[in-house]
Amino acid sequence: MNLKIVKDTNPRIHQPSQEVTMPLSQEDRQTILSMMDYLKETQDPAFREKYPAVREGVGLAAPQIGVYKRMLVIYYETDPETHEAVEHALVNPKIVANSLKKCYLEAGEGCLSVDGSHPGYAYRDFKVTVKAFDAIKNEDVLIHARGFDAIVLQHEIDHLSGVFFYDRIDKKDPYKKLPGAVAI
Repeated sequence: MNLKIVKDTNPRIHQPSQEVTMPLSQEDRQTILSMMDYLKETQDPAFREKYPAVREGVGLAAPQIGVYKRMLVIYYETDPETHEAVEHALVNPKIVANSLKKCYLEAGEGCLSVDGSHPGYAYRDFKVTVKAFDAIKNEDVLIHARGFDAIVLQHEIDHLSGVFFYDRIDKKDPYKKLPGAVAI
């Protein structure tokens, strides 16, 4: 499957995606596994050298490849020595619990679907619990995430509702500091 990233200039990507019918069809399974392969390739310097237009990502939601279903993948190494990584291939993810404490990426968020610059802080919940079906583990999962892990999950889940990180930036005061929010 040759994946092409849909940009935020396409109005369809701002619409909510459909729930995935379970059990997972072979077509949906192939789509989500292809998304994971693509995401891992974006992190390979040799691949990016061969395809310089490709940007590195840590997450990808199905709407970003023109599939308007509630599926997403996340992959990034947490330890380069051991190659330990956060890896999720989630179907119908739902945030079932969240903290009152907020956090944000100090350097700002980015997105494979967004070419323009959107400076400012996108505040998110510091802790989230996500319930989903994991297509790699082939089972229902409950993920407890905090900090960066929680930000990435919320960013990708937002895509399934047609929401972009810049929708969360205060238009009047993009660098407004929320009391008690954790900078990451």
